[in-house]
Amino acid sequence: MSDPGTPPPPPENPYGAAPPPQNPYGGPPAPEYGGAPTGPVARPPAMDRAVLLMRVGAVLSFLSLGTVFFLGDEIRETARQSVESSGETLDPSLMDALVAVGIVVGVVFGLLGVALWLFMAWANGAGKPWARVVASVLYGLSVLSFLSGLLQPAPILSRALSVLTVALGGYIVYLLWQRESSQFYAASSAPRY
Repeated sequence: MSDPGTPPPPPENPYGAAPPPQNPYGGPPAPEYGGAPTGPVARPPAMDRAVLLMRVGAVLSFLSLGTVFFLGDEIRETARQSVESSGETLDPSLMDALVAVGIVVGVVFGLLGVALWLFMAWANGAGKPWARVVASVLYGLSVLSFLSGLLQPAPILSRALSVLTVALGGYIVYLLWQRESSQFYAASSAPRY
């Protein structure tokens, strides 16, 4: 016997459980029914390391930028040796102007490098799938630039920073293509409800 103050239980559905509610905007059902997550996706450790190392890459680019100012005399000497080895001579004032232009170009490219490292750290850290592809392409271009730079005379500090940057970039690309990183990109780009 049931308590007179309690309503009777609802009748059982003879057709089984009700299907999950459909998403009115299309796509998978809501998260509570196995659909896409609604909150932010946690970054896996590989992605945390990659983002941190991209910021380290920005610092290395900034240090490389600084070498342009501190190694002006060495750059001038390297340029002079390069011109002399080709059998030509340059007026010293023209050489100074060329070195100044080289320093300005180095500063501009150095600042672009710092900005690219930081932008890639942000975009990959946010799980943007295109950012992983762009970072990989940029790494490939940096390797080609490094290899072509081996044929040119360069200050030893600049060369050491280049080697370190290429090695760092290779490890970052490796981290970006790990399985847990791929799952992070997929989850981050899934539709939210």
